[in-house]
Amino acid sequence: MTTVNKRVLMDKEAPNRSTKIVNGRSSNILNWDDVRFSWAYPKYKKMLGNFWTPFEINMSNDIKQFSQLTADEQESFKKIIGLLALLDSIQTDYAGKVADYLTDSSLNALMIILAQQEVIHNHSYSYILSSLVSKDEQDRIFDFWRTEPILEKRNDFVIKGYRQFSEEPTIENMLDSVVYDVILEGLFFYSGFSFFYHLARNQKMVATSTMINYINRDEQLHVDLFVKIYKELLEEYPEYNTPEREKHVQAIFKEAAQLEIEWAHEIIGDKIEGLEVEDVEDYVYFYTNVRCNQLGYERPFEGYRKNPMKWIKAYEDVDLGKTDFFEQRSRQYTKVNVQDNGFDEL
Repeated sequence: MTTVNKRVLMDKEAPNRSTKIVNGRSSNILNWDDVRFSWAYPKYKKMLGNFWTPFEINMSNDIKQFSQLTADEQESFKKIIGLLALLDSIQTDYAGKVADYLTDSSLNALMIILAQQEVIHNHSYSYILSSLVSKDEQDRIFDFWRTEPILEKRNDFVIKGYRQFSEEPTIENMLDSVVYDVILEGLFFYSGFSFFYHLARNQKMVATSTMINYINRDEQLHVDLFVKIYKELLEEYPEYNTPEREKHVQAIFKEAAQLEIEWAHEIIGDKIEGLEVEDVEDYVYFYTNVRCNQLGYERPFEGYRKNPMKWIKAYEDVDLGKTDFFEQRSRQYTKVNVQDNGFDEL
């Protein structure tokens, strides 16, 4: 297996433009007008345009509403926040590890921005909980991952893929780790997101759902970034672009889908009025097909070409730069428009 070497701090004899995505040479001087990948600078601009902080969002109405949620809604709310906090904590660390091995200084910069956004995501979960529950309850929620068996299975699944690359940095393990990343950011959040959007369409916990929308939009950019890195790796190391790898990746996605569906039954089941777990299952299968296909492989599940929860698109595609969709009031800061992701029909 081909080992991936860490980027050197500075190479006086190398060009600024990297010679390869990994295991290449670069001075490590970042000049956005002299980078290897033409898509890096547009991605940089989009990620900067997405900048936000939890302080922008007024939680006063959510504070009043939280006690009015049903016991099941409150429990699902807290469990999902606990899960998201764990996943984004892992993601912050993983982004830094990947950055160490990317020869191209522009991609390293994108990873640093990505990691910073994950820190903001984690801050948002603390911000939400500190507004709604006691410190003791917040601590309990942030420790769900230690005691919930379903969470433990999901966590072990992702950590396994990340740890393999961290402990043995090879091309194959790096490719696998990117697959797990796409699953974490592009699939494992999505049944949880659907819960918050369902609350919002019923005018419940609108501020929290606005924050979730910001996070959702960030994650879409992150997925696209890692998909590009995956394809560049295969372009430079075509010996890994094999039918065996396709089957391997499809198998990983199938396992991930089952874990996400098991989690959906735990947090939604028949407990949340108006949100059918069968629809969430189809939504998970749909996004599993989307993400696997984005990496360049055939969809692992037959059918599931259309989004079965089309009402969610209204929440995912909000122009948060001009109007808060949930509260219909103007904002003073600039946001990047959320473009149509084209995933409703594939």
